[in-house]
Amino acid sequence: MSYPIYRVRSFEIVAPYTLRVCFDDNTEQSIDFRPVLAGELYGPLRHLELFDQVRINPEVETLVWPDGADFDPATLHAWPANERAFRELARHWETVEA
Repeated sequence: MSYPIYRVRSFEIVAPYTLRVCFDDNTEQSIDFRPVLAGELYGPLRHLELFDQVRINPEVETLVWPDGADFDPATLHAWPANERAFRELARHWETVEA
């Protein structure tokens, strides 16, 4: 079984912790990342000054942050289908941190 490969072409910060992400298939997603910013990898992005340093990695063509956080472009592309699972993971990560 093959899965489509998506590439992030551009993004725009549209609100705190919210990005409009455009893909190579001319689709886009507006994603509020705030509910999933927990745990060792994503928790530091709660600091808006770090979150706003998001860039596109030209090699893997997805969103990346200076602390090493990133998201698979396929996950971002299908965010409405994936958001609930990420929110549940974030709740788990928060209990592990406590």
